[in-house]
Amino acid sequence: MILEPLSPGRDLPPPLLAELTALYASNREFHRLSGDFPDPDDVLPEQVAAALAEDLAVPGAEVLLARTEEGRLVALAGTLAHHPDPADPDPWIGLLMVDAAEHGKGHGRAVADLVEERFRAQGRRSAVRLAVLANNPKALAFWTALGYEVIGHRPDRALGRPCAVLRKVLGEQSRTPRKAARIAVVDPDGAVLLFRYDNIEVGVHWALPGGGLEPGESPREGALRELAEETGWTGLEPGPLLCTWEHDFTHTGTPVRQHEHVYVTRGPRRDPAGPGLAAAHAADGILAWRWWTRRELAGAPEPVWPPGLAGLLDAWED
Repeated sequence: MILEPLSPGRDLPPPLLAELTALYASNREFHRLSGDFPDPDDVLPEQVAAALAEDLAVPGAEVLLARTEEGRLVALAGTLAHHPDPADPDPWIGLLMVDAAEHGKGHGRAVADLVEERFRAQGRRSAVRLAVLANNPKALAFWTALGYEVIGHRPDRALGRPCAVLRKVLGEQSRTPRKAARIAVVDPDGAVLLFRYDNIEVGVHWALPGGGLEPGESPREGALRELAEETGWTGLEPGPLLCTWEHDFTHTGTPVRQHEHVYVTRGPRRDPAGPGLAAAHAADGILAWRWWTRRELAGAPEPVWPPGLAGLLDAWED
């Protein structure tokens, strides 16, 4: 994920304005709650341009565009270096908006982490604040899951809407680093085995067989051990490295930032089987498993880890 500041004081190029308008227009539910646009079902480019210009006109304000490594705009964050109230010493997050088509994939959490790191890099290590509309319980649940605590209730300065004010002490990055490895096992028809998880922090998602490395264990060794523990399969070897990636989640009650090596190999289509497999799945939080075709992966209704797995497998086969 890459954060790109939006330059103030200039007209937005038409392609960028089109991207931003699509992002705003996808969040109809939020606009119905906030009342920021006259017609949430018909958000216009000139309205988006005016809203952004108004945000950037505030001293100390930034609008940060969040793009994937492929350059796709998936989110937007607005920040404020100093609140107008001189008694408030903390920077603020004014807005975090994720493309509605990308909800549930961890982008919001990733952007929030990057914004917090940006404040830390600027020397703002005390805390950060934000306000959540009282009629938006989903947003309140999201921010409290990230460690923000409600410190008060008051109307917002712009429109007098009832809000909860939240605060989070920044300090140093509190996540525990964790190394892991996984294997994408591809059957003769190109399908891949995935497990379904429900994590307390990131929710329901699908992931490849694998898990955390043990002390002194290489990623290849850990991938093989985890594959055997979770499937009962012992006759496969990790092939080439498909990708590496990092993501945040909670493991056994501890917030972690996990760095994964993901390998790929070919194997027969079969069921996970073996003594103690049900207990192992229960201990790891595995709810179900299934083989996914490439087309099913591309249209999966729930997040798949690593993101873009279908494209990674296509590139590997090519």
